[in-house]
Amino acid sequence: MNKSTLYERISELLEQARTQVVRSVNSTMVHTYFEIGRIIVEDEQQGNERAEYGKEVLKELSKQLTKQFGKGFSVENLDRMRFFFRAYSSPKISSTVLTKLTKGESYPDSLIQQAQPTEFNLSWSHYLKLMRIDDLNERQFYEIEATTNSWSVRELQRQFDSGLYQRLTLSRDKKKIKELSQKGHVIQKPQDIIKDPYILEFIGLPEQTVYTEKELETKLTDKLEQFLLELGKGFTFVDRQKRITIDEKHFYVDLVFYNRILRCFVLIDLKIGELKHQDLGQIQMYVNYYDRFVKLKDENPTIGIVLCRDKNDMLVEITLPKDNQQIFASKYKTVLPSKAEFKKLLKQN
Repeated sequence: MNKSTLYERISELLEQARTQVVRSVNSTMVHTYFEIGRIIVEDEQQGNERAEYGKEVLKELSKQLTKQFGKGFSVENLDRMRFFFRAYSSPKISSTVLTKLTKGESYPDSLIQQAQPTEFNLSWSHYLKLMRIDDLNERQFYEIEATTNSWSVRELQRQFDSGLYQRLTLSRDKKKIKELSQKGHVIQKPQDIIKDPYILEFIGLPEQTVYTEKELETKLTDKLEQFLLELGKGFTFVDRQKRITIDEKHFYVDLVFYNRILRCFVLIDLKIGELKHQDLGQIQMYVNYYDRFVKLKDENPTIGIVLCRDKNDMLVEITLPKDNQQIFASKYKTVLPSKAEFKKLLKQN
């Protein structure tokens, strides 16, 4: 065994140990904060003047804890721990009851005693963000995704701001929407990787600015890490402006990816204007070429996505075959939509 191999093996082991220690510390801290929240809620229930409790009792408690244990026990943080206990006290509590409790209504003693924390796999900073999400199903979805994809707090915030949950619910029935909160984003078929719209605010192009398809492509590849996160699970980058030749004529696929979960190529064509039926025909040609000359026999059929600024859903439906499983058209936005825009999208679907 050479020295470099020995070093690499030991280094990898130490890195794993360091990661486990950090996770263990985070988990212990979060569980401790949960229990602090429980104790505060128990004490709070015994008081008659809850408003006065919040002002005086927490203020005094903060002084005592800070004196002995240092920073981290401000009145604001103690109040967050109280809210954290209410939000995560028991998965058995119905979402309706839980919503009332997290908004400050009286908490039955029986629930306090039986309350069991869920498994905490994220940092306290993650939970500070998660517990502010009112919809229980949405909160659980982001917690699962942040855990399985190792999202940083910044990435969690970005995915929330870009309305990932709302965008995934647009093309799902009630049963599938419920599954999002129980299992997270599960990919089993081509439709599962499609979003509409895609949010590309990270490329820094204002919504109304004038730019070319080439400039859009360059911006996306310059910010490839962020673009892969926006595309979702299982994507790896393969090529840009991939040339294919048919009867001595050259054509160029804007972006080529591979999805390891679906085990297929994903071709993306960029259009800065309104989608035309010719655009769908073009991506279909690219897909057919990859299926016949590029993909291996044990790989699944290629997927083609046209990213456009605007589209007519009826045109897409009429142009593509009824049993279409390979060609998709999605809009993209270069700025984060407002909550009002997301609500409008939900109503339209």
